[in-house]
Amino acid sequence: MEKTNIHYWLALKLVPRLAIHRKLALIEAFGLKALFFCSKKQQNILHSEYKLTQKQLTAINHPDWSFIDEIILASTECQSEIITYNDFSYPEQLKQIYDPPLILFVQGNKKLLQSSQIAIVGSRFASISGCETAFEFAKKLSDNGIAITSGLALGIDAAAHKGALVNNIGTIAVVATGLDKTYPARHKYLVKKILNSNGAIISEYIPGTSPKPGHFPKRNRLISGLSLGVLVVEAAIKSGSLITARSALEQNRDVFAIPGSIYNPLSKGSHWLIQQGAKLVEEPADIINELVFVTKVENQKPCCKQNQIKNIKQELDKNDQAEGLCNDTLLVNVGFEITPVDKIVFRSKLPVAEVLTRLTTLELKGLVSAVPGGYLRLK
Repeated sequence: MEKTNIHYWLALKLVPRLAIHRKLALIEAFGLKALFFCSKKQQNILHSEYKLTQKQLTAINHPDWSFIDEIILASTECQSEIITYNDFSYPEQLKQIYDPPLILFVQGNKKLLQSSQIAIVGSRFASISGCETAFEFAKKLSDNGIAITSGLALGIDAAAHKGALVNNIGTIAVVATGLDKTYPARHKYLVKKILNSNGAIISEYIPGTSPKPGHFPKRNRLISGLSLGVLVVEAAIKSGSLITARSALEQNRDVFAIPGSIYNPLSKGSHWLIQQGAKLVEEPADIINELVFVTKVENQKPCCKQNQIKNIKQELDKNDQAEGLCNDTLLVNVGFEITPVDKIVFRSKLPVAEVLTRLTTLELKGLVSAVPGGYLRLK
């Protein structure tokens, strides 16, 4: 097989025990293809100045091209595409982190990687209410054009993916295996649903890679790295979700956390994050308002992404104008005490479907809040 750009990136990826930032430094100094055709003098420089070991030098001087061909073939067979660091499809958000993957294996809609994303993460053993919260937040955020990114795990991750699927905006699942495997296995249908609904499954691991404990923290840095911010729904003090949150902070991403009962051990991680400065979130509007600020700041930078989503606040304002006085009329039917939906329907004399739609709009504006038993008027 003729050597392509992908061959050389894979060859560099396979150089053992060499940090990603050091590999990128080698490309900057020597050039990608030229690195694998170094002169004797240059090899001495790699050894003396760049401190490459003999095994690393051997991997550069004599790449296993047959194995690399097998990787490319296996990627094709599992219907994934290989995106390299210098590919125009490579997400700009990831290039901002300290250790971006040199290679991404992508199934599905690769254009989604360039979109504005919020990561939603939490416990694999989440409560029912936690899963419902993740589902609703994902749905409402995707209602506003934000892609939802998570890790395809049980519990909160799965609920977030499912919530995003409602609107067909697309959700991104970052996995810690090769794309020829599904982990956990019970999520095969969810994977199929994601791919059939404008979403994407991505990994930095070559086909055939099985899940290992050390892979998940590395996966978590990609979840946060792809996103504008990370929302933690439920998490214990010692959990992968807090690793993702820590990665987000290191990558200068926003961290959001939903508080819970002080008696729920899965709330302790969220409460700890809030104590450390994470933004307390009670409704999707709390995140949306923050994203509007982030988008405005990014748009002032010359290197900002050209494919940023529309200003979300403007979209909400357009919806408000379209609704006109109807929303105001509905709002007066919601009390400052818990008001059941059927009572709001009775008072407003509007169809149930229309009431629910307008209540969602009011909730996004921060005027009402959904609570057990109905809605509360906030303003």
